[in-house]
Amino acid sequence: MTEGLDLRGITKSYTVDGRILPVLRDVDLTADPGEFVAIIGPSGCGKSTLLRLIIGLDRDYEGSILLDGDRIEGPGRERSIVFQEHRLFPLLTVEENVGLGLDASGASTAERRRAIDLHLKLVRLTGFEKAYPYQLSGGMAQRAAIARALVNRPEILLLDEPLGALDSLTRGLLQEELLRIWREERVTMVMVTHDVEEAVYLGNKVVVMEPRPGRIKRVFSIDQPHPRDRASREFIALKECILRELVQ
Repeated sequence: MTEGLDLRGITKSYTVDGRILPVLRDVDLTADPGEFVAIIGPSGCGKSTLLRLIIGLDRDYEGSILLDGDRIEGPGRERSIVFQEHRLFPLLTVEENVGLGLDASGASTAERRRAIDLHLKLVRLTGFEKAYPYQLSGGMAQRAAIARALVNRPEILLLDEPLGALDSLTRGLLQEELLRIWREERVTMVMVTHDVEEAVYLGNKVVVMEPRPGRIKRVFSIDQPHPRDRASREFIALKECILRELVQ
C-alpha cells in the first residue's frame, strides 16, 4: 500500500458562461508522511483548487487522489484545512471554536477537554480559553484556527495561504510556530503560498506551478536543515532559482 498523499493526473475544469475553463491539467504530486510541501505559483494557477480537491470539497475532476492507497471520495477526519482568514465563529469562545473540530469524533466530555487543552497549549493560547475572536490579534486568531484543525489529530493539514493576511513581523513569528507544530505533531503539511521565501524557509519540497491551466512546472527538494538561515548563500541561491522559474 502506498503511504502518504498521491495525486495522479489531476485535471479540473469549470464551466463559465457556457464555456469550458481549464483550471488544472495532469497534475502529479506526492507528499510522504510527515513531509512539509509548499506549493507556489502565480494567481490563477489552481493552487487553492488543488487543496479543495484534496480536502474532498469537489469531486468533479479527472484523475485520482489517494491517501495511504485509498481514494479520497469526500471530506474526512484524516484531513483538515486552515484558510487565509481564520473563520472562527464570533459568538463562540476560543475553546468552543477549537472544540468544533471534535464534534464528529464521538469523544467523551473528558476526552474533549483534554484534547482542547492540549492543542491550546500546542499553539500557545493557554489562558485565552474564554476569549472571543474579536479579543484576539490576527496571529492569535490564526493560531486558534490551527488548533481547531489539529484537535482531531488529522494525518494531513492543508494550509491555504494561512499567513497571507498578517503583517510581516507576525508572519515571521507564525512561520516559526508552524515549524514547531509540524515537528511536535508529525503531521503532513501541504501549504499554498505566494511568498517564495516562506516556501523555501518552511518546505521539505517546493512545488512550482504555472497557468493556464495549472500544472506543475518543477519540484524542488529542500535538504537544508531547520532552522534555516535566510541570509545564507545557499538559501538565497535557492530562493533566486525558484523566482527565476516563476518569472520565466
